Formats: sequence, structure tokens, C-alpha cells
Amino acid sequence: MKRKVNAVWNGDGADGKGFLTVQSGAFNQMPYSFKTRFENDNGKLGTNPEELIASALAGCFSMKMAFVLNEADFNPTELNTDAVLTFEDGSIKSIALSLKGKVPNIDDKKFSELAEDAKINCPVSGVLNCDITVDASLS
Repeated sequence: MKRKVNAVWNGDGADGKGFLTVQSGAFNQMPYSFKTRFENDNGKLGTNPEELIASALAGCFSMKMAFVLNEADFNPTELNTDAVLTFEDGSIKSIALSLKGKVPNIDDKKFSELAEDAKINCPVSGVLNCDITVDASLS
């Protein structure tokens, strides 16, 4: 499997603007800029690399968790993962995952154990060079 993404950047670092397009068509020419990255410019449509990395990890982790649960004979009805990425001194320092799950016939201890397994074996976790934590709870 190969996935293609295109990034176009016009201008200098602080005042320039860019667009991201993904092969799947999920977004086409999604804007990104210094403001959407570092100033948390909530009034503007756009994204940033850190938001996309956190999204990729949350999505991959949730899917991996579903497979890990299935392999252990549990059938989740919902897995809801928040990811909070911390960016300091020019690098990603950590990503904290918070997982809320609706899974019949499982206890908190087993759920947390399987969440740790999913975190360690998630393909996106494997390429990130930062501390990744997971707080898993049943709802």
C-alpha cells in the first residue's frame, strides 16, 4: 500500500500559506499556514501538520484497538479516542491518548491491558519518536 499526499507552500515561513491534498479525496487543497499552526487561529478554516499527526494516531489507534479487542473475543460497539499533542521547543514531545470505550463483557483491567497492546502495536505509533500515553476507560 502506498498513499500520496501533496503539499504546496507559497511565500515565506511566517506570512506564507499552503494547501494539502490527499489521494483519497477526503480533503483537497486544505489550507494551512503559520496562523493555523502556531496561533490557533480558530476563525480560519485550515489545519497544521501536528493536528494531522494527532489525527492519524487517534484514528490508527482506534482501529488497532478494535482488532485487538476482536482477537481477544470482545466486540466493541464504540471506541472514542481523543489525542492531545504537545509541541515544545520546535519538536513534538508527546501525544496523550484518551480512550472511552463501549465494550460488552470486559472489565477495566483487561480493557486497559488491551489498550496498551494497541498503542504499542499501532503502525502510526511505531513511526513517532515521542512519548505516547493512553488513558483507557469504559463508558
